[in-house]
Amino acid sequence: MQSTFRVHVSKDYLVFASAHFITFKGHQCETLHGHNYRVGVAVEGSVDSECLFVLDFSVLKQITRQLVDTIDHKVLLPTQNPKLAFREEGERIAVDYFGQPTYVFPKRDCALLPIPNSTAEMLAQYLGCQVCQELGSRGYTHLTSLELEVEENYGQSATYREALAPD
Repeated sequence: MQSTFRVHVSKDYLVFASAHFITFKGHQCETLHGHNYRVGVAVEGSVDSECLFVLDFSVLKQITRQLVDTIDHKVLLPTQNPKLAFREEGERIAVDYFGQPTYVFPKRDCALLPIPNSTAEMLAQYLGCQVCQELGSRGYTHLTSLELEVEENYGQSATYREALAPD
């Protein structure tokens, strides 16, 4: 039987401060507000026979930090939300909610994310999938699972888990 190990990183710099709003059932849209999000990520797998670790902590920290840095100090806009429409107007992005003009933001201040809503759950899934893709592209194919947590306030978080197919 082969042993499985789990490594986890959660650092003070794996954070992002972003604005967002979510849409609720029916015709309700939350007001624009922000959070100081924290991210923790863990992977499981067998240990490398030479190095005797699952994955170098620095690799996991570097990948995660690059991802959170791309959405830090941005307005998070869920491009797959059927209640929202986005229009580029020069250097601005206009957001319509059910066809009604609702927000206009400078384009440079926006992160257009391929998610259906900017909830902690969808952010965790988005970031988790991005970490998985980056690990795979770097050849880390021995991993068996990934878990990524997004905390939007102290004691208030969502976790995404994905089983990975090891080589």
